[in-house]
Amino acid sequence: MTREELLITAIKAALKGGEEILAIYESEFAVEHKEDRTPLTLADKNAHLAIEQWLNKTNLPVLSEEGKQTPYEIRKTWNQFWMVDPLDGTREFVKRNGEFTVNIALIENGEATMGVIYVPVTEELYFSDLHIGAYKVFSPQSSVFNLNELITSSEKLPLKQNRKNYIVVGSRSHMSAETEAYMNELKTKHGEVDMLSKGSSLKLCMVAEGSADSYPRFAPTMEWDTAAGQAIAVASGADVINWETKKRMLYNKENLLNTWFLVERN
Repeated sequence: MTREELLITAIKAALKGGEEILAIYESEFAVEHKEDRTPLTLADKNAHLAIEQWLNKTNLPVLSEEGKQTPYEIRKTWNQFWMVDPLDGTREFVKRNGEFTVNIALIENGEATMGVIYVPVTEELYFSDLHIGAYKVFSPQSSVFNLNELITSSEKLPLKQNRKNYIVVGSRSHMSAETEAYMNELKTKHGEVDMLSKGSSLKLCMVAEGSADSYPRFAPTMEWDTAAGQAIAVASGADVINWETKKRMLYNKENLLNTWFLVERN
């Protein structure tokens, strides 16, 4: 497949996953819990199956939060594969606040190079490839897709902003003491600093589109939580930095737990 075909397939997969999620969201759904006590719903499972069905057409491996975890001995040989979080922000889904996403990223030699994030409730779609940049579009139609036409109806990221205050985006569900300390440092440096709270991978999207200037994450996340958002942020001109190495975050590590990181518009 060409890169254009890969991106279109990922977008269609994300939209289909979004359909499955909304079907459950609008019903009375049950909430289970995984071994690590994180919530799991039928929406996570159904979205995973729908997305995997589409991505399998590309003949690339799929590593999904809700799929069977492939041993590192096998996946370390993968030069190119899909990393998927079928429903990022299950806590937000359970709260019914709409701030949850479908995340699909193409990982190539450890780097997130292509990203698709779909917000089912608002029908916002973010997509990127390092070769074309990052874009945002409302209510894309899944029936017909030509990438050039889609780009024509989309807005290139970052969006034009008319503000002077410094904005930090944070989590509705997680706020660590270290993050508060970092916020205080920013206030010393920038004076007026405002906080924007968002759930799921929308935090990375806010920096990608320029609605926020930085997103510090000094708490645990998994690779599938951030890969798509990183691809979109980087393609928009921002960066996602490993707090330990001060270099860009890499993927497909033996341990899929992320280090602390900082998303920042340069």
